[in-house]
Amino acid sequence: MTDSPARPAPLADPHLVYDPLAGDGPKDVVILGSTGSIGTQAIDLVLRNPDRFRVTALSANGGRVALLAEQARRLRVRTVAVAREDAVPALREALAAEYGAGEPLPEILAGPDAATQVAASPCHTVLNGITGSIGLAPTLAALEAGRTLALANKESLIVGGPLVKALAKPGQIIPVDSEHAALFQSLAAGTRADVRKLVVTASGGPFRGRTRDELADVTVQDALAHPTWAMGPVITINSATLVNKGLEVIEAHLLYDIPFDRIEVVVHPQSYVHSMVEFTDGSTIAQATPPDMRGPIAIGLGWPERVPDAAPAFDWSKASTWEFFPLDNEAFPSVNLARHVGQLAGTAPAVFNAANEECVEAFLGGALPFNGIMETVTRVVEEHGTPATGTSLTVSDVLEAETWARARARELTATTATAEARA
Repeated sequence: MTDSPARPAPLADPHLVYDPLAGDGPKDVVILGSTGSIGTQAIDLVLRNPDRFRVTALSANGGRVALLAEQARRLRVRTVAVAREDAVPALREALAAEYGAGEPLPEILAGPDAATQVAASPCHTVLNGITGSIGLAPTLAALEAGRTLALANKESLIVGGPLVKALAKPGQIIPVDSEHAALFQSLAAGTRADVRKLVVTASGGPFRGRTRDELADVTVQDALAHPTWAMGPVITINSATLVNKGLEVIEAHLLYDIPFDRIEVVVHPQSYVHSMVEFTDGSTIAQATPPDMRGPIAIGLGWPERVPDAAPAFDWSKASTWEFFPLDNEAFPSVNLARHVGQLAGTAPAVFNAANEECVEAFLGGALPFNGIMETVTRVVEEHGTPATGTSLTVSDVLEAETWARARARELTATTATAEARA
């Protein structure tokens, strides 16, 4: 008789603290995606807590150099990185305008690998707030360099799950997504063996309650009108299709090592309860705050300590109603498709994510109808077939699969646009 294999440790565990550089004074932090929604809110948190955090480097795409230069000056960072090399002249000019005469300017790194370079630079914590699978290389670099990773870039974990799991040490990843920060905190209430299921909440987006037929003619403006959260256009469209929730189901599976059939999605329009954990004794622990990403960011940067007044709290003297509804999988097939690709593993999640990014871009540009996003993504996933096993996954495999998925999604989108033009 042989012993059964040990159950793998979860990537994110609130009972474990990875702190190789523990010491007195503020934590040195690197912020990737500093001019985006997560990055700007993280900087607000840091500036309000200079005794706790000190930012040493920033990275951004390079489209908002004036804001990046202002951030660099206010934080007095050592290094600024931009993905777009053509943004360097404008960045130098913006930095010179921000800094006083004779003040030393920060080092500038530029190019597609710039964020990866700063992710491996000396610091305590790397906050990965980049949007999209381009965040994979910086995620791997931060883990390999031994940094604590505050992960808001869910795509890097989803497309490179086995690669991330192979590098991450127990407690090294702290999730920053509001749903996964909620699960992380709720899981602290019991042991791993006590968990019956994870319940991931969804606002339902701007189209909650609509049938699939009623979604056929929605506009880009309709889809960008999220009722709860202010986010970038790609994430907002992903919330409208509920692709974002499908990605979060895969992320929850990878972070907490809970099987897909024990991860449930429930619609909660108020977005007060960010997710829940049901335990085997029938108890459900929910994490609730008013919608504000500064709370999850504070968990990512500060854990195991909490940051006082990081985000607003509820006023319990005022009446409020909290509602929960089952997910309509017919109108929003993205969650079940995400479960499917998550179970396939290997390169399937990368194909799903890359095809979706292309389809969202096509929808935003008017080349694809709203329902066409998931129709096209589903077809690309089906054509991809059964991927290589996750245990043998390499970065090259991921990049090759993404390249194929993007190209195929563009081909199908062009065919759809041509057919509609003829009609």
